[in-house]
Amino acid sequence: MISRLVLRCLALGFALWVPMACAQNQTSVQQHALELAEQAKRIVALELSFVDSLAVLGISPIGIADDNNPNILLPEVKARIAPWVSLGLRAQPNLEQIAALKPDLIIADSERHRAAYDGLAKIAPTLLLKSRGETYQENLVTAQQIAQAVGREPLMAQRLAEHKRTMTQYREKLAPYANQATIQFAIASARGVWLHGPTSYAAGVLDTLGFPSSMAASPDAPYVQTSLEMLLSLNPDWLLIGAYGEHTALDDWRETPLFSVLSAVQQQQVVPVSPALWSLNRGILAAEGIAADLERILQQ
Repeated sequence: MISRLVLRCLALGFALWVPMACAQNQTSVQQHALELAEQAKRIVALELSFVDSLAVLGISPIGIADDNNPNILLPEVKARIAPWVSLGLRAQPNLEQIAALKPDLIIADSERHRAAYDGLAKIAPTLLLKSRGETYQENLVTAQQIAQAVGREPLMAQRLAEHKRTMTQYREKLAPYANQATIQFAIASARGVWLHGPTSYAAGVLDTLGFPSSMAASPDAPYVQTSLEMLLSLNPDWLLIGAYGEHTALDDWRETPLFSVLSAVQQQQVVPVSPALWSLNRGILAAEGIAADLERILQQ
């Protein structure tokens, strides 16, 4: 008889609901119910945050929706997993390629892949968890749920405790800067500039490190497209920019007199950062990478 456990995913927070040791392995995802065998061997991950969780558990997914770019994953993640099959775009993974891999578990995003759930579930048991638009705390809960699905809850509990200690140590080291500066992370592309607000993943990590967001919270909009005038009204001491492409809207702003009024510009504290680290790859390894990157930035 296969040993089984229980997972229960709630509509928004996907909170961990049941005890860790149970006799029945039934996963309720939104309106869907399915059974997961303990310790699935062939796992497909359709979001990068799920790969982070699997990597810290020592599990290599056989297929990853990596936007056809293996370098989109963090080096710290890639170092922990074996080579994988690219499944195309995260927004539209290739179902034929997924089926060809014969997975016994698919981990999919409850937002991106909701419409594809029926097709995915015909291939293998499919666990819908929140990834896109998740907060830092929601990501940690999802990591626990993934550990349950693969039967490695004790290992994840140990790693989460280590993570908490690591982030606390970074917070203590960064405390001298916390009372002196505000920090804003944003993504820039040719189409515009988006501020990552209080409910975004990056802002949650920054808050944990002692740097709460100075933006007004908007639960439905973790990412806010901004104008130069709006950015000036926020006027952070540090502006960390994850740029997509060689030329972005921020580069156009640099040519205007108003840009030089920003405190971050005047203090030479507009700093380029990796969008892969600060935005795309959410997870335990990503959060610790952000903390290390922030320490480097503030101490340089």
